[in-house]
Amino acid sequence: MTVVEEIVRESAASAWDAAVSPVAPGQTPNAPLLAGAPLSLDPRTVRHLLERLIRRASRSGAPKLATLHALNGRADVLPLFAASLCQDTSSVKDVADASGADAEALQAVVALLCVPFLQAWHRRWASSISESWLAGYCPVCASWPAFAEVRGIERSHCLRCGRCGAAWSARSLQCPYCALSDHTELVALVPEKDGSHGVIGACTRCRGYLKTFTTLQGCAPGAVMLEDLASVHLDVAALEQGYARPTGAGYPLEARVAGIEDWRRFFAWN
Repeated sequence: MTVVEEIVRESAASAWDAAVSPVAPGQTPNAPLLAGAPLSLDPRTVRHLLERLIRRASRSGAPKLATLHALNGRADVLPLFAASLCQDTSSVKDVADASGADAEALQAVVALLCVPFLQAWHRRWASSISESWLAGYCPVCASWPAFAEVRGIERSHCLRCGRCGAAWSARSLQCPYCALSDHTELVALVPEKDGSHGVIGACTRCRGYLKTFTTLQGCAPGAVMLEDLASVHLDVAALEQGYARPTGAGYPLEARVAGIEDWRRFFAWN
């Protein structure tokens, strides 16, 4: 089983639903639901998941992934979880440098660490996504879209989040990253692979790209990550033409992550 398959399986577990907290009050209209939310998790749950991901990754035989065993039983998992949630790559690099783990390998694993929690968050709060949300980043977790879907005979456009699985409406002729709507600067890239069911839209101003698939109905939230991986040949085609997905989050989450024991002490003190 690959690391991604392990995450997809774990994301379906109901145990993560218990960690979902209320949406922070007083949010601004452009803030995703997770922004500023106080979060409490059991560090043991996070640690067990991290250790499983490291074991799965190390089975590939890649030397860089083998260095991740240096973290087993030693990493402070809640800061790593927070870094995963907020897409804070600099904090992950600091942990890698301090432990002797390869930074790129650790980034790849830590990026997946929060996905089961985000899937649970989406399950709980999907109905709260505003129908008027038109920002390019995810209305739940602020991630940039994995791809777009053109759905049904109405040909409605939706963006999909590869981390939490959310779907939200999109304008058909607008770059989700820089909001450019000048059709003369929005181009279509044609992949060399025959039989591809997707196309690539790209923006010549910000050099971002977005895969788009035509479908009768959207794929299930838990399948977005797998669909994204299955179309990696489109990503390769875009990268070869000098386009790239943005890095980091589209909005600063500033999520606060504490262990459940910290929260119990806080409420007992108050």
